[in-house]
Amino acid sequence: RLSVIDYGDCFLDPHNPLTIRDAIQNHIKHIIEHNVFPLTFGGDHYITYPILLAMAGKYGKKLSIIHFDAHCDTWADDEEYSLNHGTMFYKAIKENLINPSISAQVGIRTWNDDFMGTNILDAQYVHEHGAPHVVSKIKEIVGDNLAYLTFDIDCLDPAFAPGTGTPVPGGLSSSQALSIVRNLDGVNLIGADVVEVAPCYDHAEITALVAAHIACDIICLIAKKSK
Repeated sequence: RLSVIDYGDCFLDPHNPLTIRDAIQNHIKHIIEHNVFPLTFGGDHYITYPILLAMAGKYGKKLSIIHFDAHCDTWADDEEYSLNHGTMFYKAIKENLINPSISAQVGIRTWNDDFMGTNILDAQYVHEHGAPHVVSKIKEIVGDNLAYLTFDIDCLDPAFAPGTGTPVPGGLSSSQALSIVRNLDGVNLIGADVVEVAPCYDHAEITALVAAHIACDIICLIAKKSK
């Protein structure tokens, strides 16, 4: 039903880290010029920020994000070229790339004094209300706005995804996460990423395995949309 290719790696110059933002943005910009759906793999969650720069540049409007994570990633950061995986949505909101009032952050279980107006469906909310309710809530929040899905693997409890750099107990199970992602049909998705898998911390590749399944299910959402 879909034509899918592995476009290969984005070249980054580790000797010139301040070029990384522009390198990622230009890489994605070139891809989406062909009106395709980019599914990007990290690596560090910072990559979502330059991807959003490219996306907002193409679509010319504030996007919604559907953000799965243990952390909100909206801590303050006013350095122009800061390479920080905890502040990129602060930057994206400040720069009007995304609209926080019609964006959802799922699985959060760390505190920030300022969530910047995003809709928080924290891990406890997911546990108490169940996946079908969370799906309905996400769709209610996002509506028909253009949406970007970003999945930080530490949204999952470390029991299901130990291979990540900042694990936080109390997260979603693999079953909960997959159930939510699989039922986001009808959302106007324009791109996605799966990030923060750290193989050096993994056990029996269970983190990589669940990340691959999440990515596959995102592709299946696009296939379902194309029917």
